[in-house]
Amino acid sequence: MEERSRRIVETAVELAEKGGFEAVRLRDVAAHAGVALGTLYRRFRSKEDLLLAALELEILDHEQLLERRRLRGATPLERLTSFFQTMTRALCRRPNLARALVRAVATGEPGLTQKVAAFHTRIEDLITVALRGRGESASGQAPSEEERTLAYTLQLVWFASLVGWAGGLHGQAAIVEQTRTAAELMLRSRRSIPCRGS
Repeated sequence: MEERSRRIVETAVELAEKGGFEAVRLRDVAAHAGVALGTLYRRFRSKEDLLLAALELEILDHEQLLERRRLRGATPLERLTSFFQTMTRALCRRPNLARALVRAVATGEPGLTQKVAAFHTRIEDLITVALRGRGESASGQAPSEEERTLAYTLQLVWFASLVGWAGGLHGQAAIVEQTRTAAELMLRSRRSIPCRGS
């Protein structure tokens, strides 16, 4: 991301941290970032687009962290639990921003479909790394259909639980617990998981 776009995104993050989704008004972002409103619109077409760019930076930071640090756990379930604890803690450490990011992902805006799909795919890839463990994931072998199905389903459960948290239905610990329970159930009957699209 070029320097001016990054400054715009970082400004949006600061505003979201203070006041959540509603505080990210494009006119205010432009003013605080020291750019013309037209400059902002040339890079980001909406508040949701801007927040998805912020989410991309968050995920990139987490990917780099996982490359440097091994997930705890000797079993797939332990590693998946560690992964979801780490991801949830990282995302929710700034609750106003996290709620704004979740809302942006759930926007349903047609022009952002590819960016939302890319976010979900990156989470699936990270889940696959946790599922396999560092040694296996580094082998370069493509995920099996079963691994893809498990990762796809777990990211859906995790995101749905994030939406529930953002809406005040439960606390942060429940996000991890609900996802861990889903992982445990799926791993227990791993050979009977239907493949995506079947």
